[in-house]
Amino acid sequence: ETRWPSPLNPTAAHKIVAMSEAIAIRRATQADLPALGRLGALLLRTHYQFDSQRFMAPGSNPDEGYAWFLGTQLRDKDVVVLVAEKQAAVVGYVYAGLEPQSWKELREACGFIHDVVVDERGRRGGVATALIEAAAAWLREQGAPRVILWTAQPNEAAQRPFERVGFRRTMVEMTREL
Repeated sequence: ETRWPSPLNPTAAHKIVAMSEAIAIRRATQADLPALGRLGALLLRTHYQFDSQRFMAPGSNPDEGYAWFLGTQLRDKDVVVLVAEKQAAVVGYVYAGLEPQSWKELREACGFIHDVVVDERGRRGGVATALIEAAAAWLREQGAPRVILWTAQPNEAAQRPFERVGFRRTMVEMTREL
């Protein structure tokens, strides 16, 4: 049985069984910021390796920077940051939010998954899928009619779970240096 966190009970942790290992998905708290920073820095470094001109340079302490940034998002009522725990350790997170209508992006209001990150301990065990589905459930309960996300072109490992849960390709970002 799979159950997702309820937006009405942000401290609830629900067990998800994936490949016989228990995974708990719950809202992130201030106490999770060191783990969120570590995982966010992993995301930042990975994307920078994909294209160092397009993506932000990690700098000297990306863990601290990402922890600070996600800490500011924990207080936003239009945002959810969920963590996945496995054996009492945070192994992944998803950061999603509600976005207003955008004329420049030619889209109506929607939910947007900004980050999905899973470290090596949580990969190939259903953690990414559980995080994506939990964020989608929260967005649906907030009234979002759809969810959008961006993924780096060379990040095929991330694109597979997105496609498995029903995401389709709708836009292509192109970059030109000036």
